[in-house]
Amino acid sequence: MTLNFIAVLSLALWLYLLLGRGFYWRARERLGEAPAPARWPEVVAVIPARDEANVIASSIASHMATDYPGAFTVVLVDDGSEDGTAAIARAAAADAPRRLEIVPGAPLEPGWTGKLWAMQQGIARARTLAPQARYLLLTDADIVHAPSALRRLIAKAEAENLALVSLMARLDDRGLWGSLLIPAFVYFFQQLYPFPLVNRPQRPEAAAAGGCMVVRRDALEAAGGVEAICGRLIDDCALAALIKNARTPSPRRIWIGLADREVESRRDNRRLSSIWNMVARTAFEQLRHSTRFLLGAAIGMTLLYLAPLAVIFSFPLHRNAYAFALAASAYGIMTLTYLPTIRLYGAPAWKAALLPVAGLFYLLMTLSSACRYWRGAGGMWKGRSYA
Repeated sequence: MTLNFIAVLSLALWLYLLLGRGFYWRARERLGEAPAPARWPEVVAVIPARDEANVIASSIASHMATDYPGAFTVVLVDDGSEDGTAAIARAAAADAPRRLEIVPGAPLEPGWTGKLWAMQQGIARARTLAPQARYLLLTDADIVHAPSALRRLIAKAEAENLALVSLMARLDDRGLWGSLLIPAFVYFFQQLYPFPLVNRPQRPEAAAAGGCMVVRRDALEAAGGVEAICGRLIDDCALAALIKNARTPSPRRIWIGLADREVESRRDNRRLSSIWNMVARTAFEQLRHSTRFLLGAAIGMTLLYLAPLAVIFSFPLHRNAYAFALAASAYGIMTLTYLPTIRLYGAPAWKAALLPVAGLFYLLMTLSSACRYWRGAGGMWKGRSYA
């Protein structure tokens, strides 16, 4: 009876995810082409950077090579780097027609996370450099933009009167760990924040991907600015919720999609530790530091990703054909919903069958995130802890 109940519950959960979450798993939200506006508005990119010597040159070079027709300036906030990040960035822009402004970061203010504090300084500098700029491109130091990316992002924002347009960058999926865990990360993000629902104005869901966010400056200021979320670790989704839920006359519609090659992250994910630290930094924050939510998440992930295979592989022991059939159906739906994301990353279809293995690792990372928080090392990133 217990085995049947577990199998039924697992299948019911997968049927809900298949049909009741906006068909997130289709992974169809893409940037596309929008008509060019009559006049291209001015844009300022704001890039927080802290010890990014390995990736900053390619990132800055990509901004300098943009084909955006309007005025465009890049503001890099060097947040106490000790590896020559600013000098490398300056060299990458030396012969470029676009303007690069480097702002030395001020000491971290109490109550702020490092990235948001750097972003705040960059936005303040952008206000001085380009007071008429209509949009801010909030992006990361490891992100490389295709020459057409900014033009297409602004065209969409203008055509659809959007306050925020965001692309989830294509992440590095090289190596054993990258190929196993990175497509799963993108899949889980879509499951948690279904893009089709986020993109509907009448729905409460809100999300953005911090690597690439084009934000209407007036909408951001009307919503309270980044000061309103200064202590948040999951700053991108917090910013999206701030703008979408603001009670202001400014535009509040947001849109998030998946990047093909328009926006790519150069952060190396070949080591397990790289992915583990990325997830463990914010997973318990996502659960509001609640032990009750952590327990619920652990049970839910076990039922979704581990229980079906456990019932299937233990069939010689329990001989329960009914439970086996239910578990096999759940596993089939799981694999089916993962296929579009696997294809997005150009991986062979058989790798969709490995989602339970990835699910186990993400469960362990979530538990690790809680343990770090309880030890007083929560949110550790770039030498800072936000416990």
